[in-house]
Amino acid sequence: MFVYIAGSAHPRRASRRMSLLSLFSLWKSRRQLKLLTAEQLQDAGLSHRDAATEAARPIWDVPANWLR
Repeated sequence: MFVYIAGSAHPRRASRRMSLLSLFSLWKSRRQLKLLTAEQLQDAGLSHRDAATEAARPIWDVPANWLR
């Protein structure tokens, strides 16, 4: 599947760009987990251990549905 991004002449480049943006977003989200307070984690239904485990995952360890 190719995604077209306005201004991109080549579909593969657009796809790579989207992949990089997705990885950056994932990295940013995991980094933000480290900053949540205990109350915020409880509101999200996460334990401190869950958040720490997710935050420690490497960038290439993506959700399984991304690999399809």
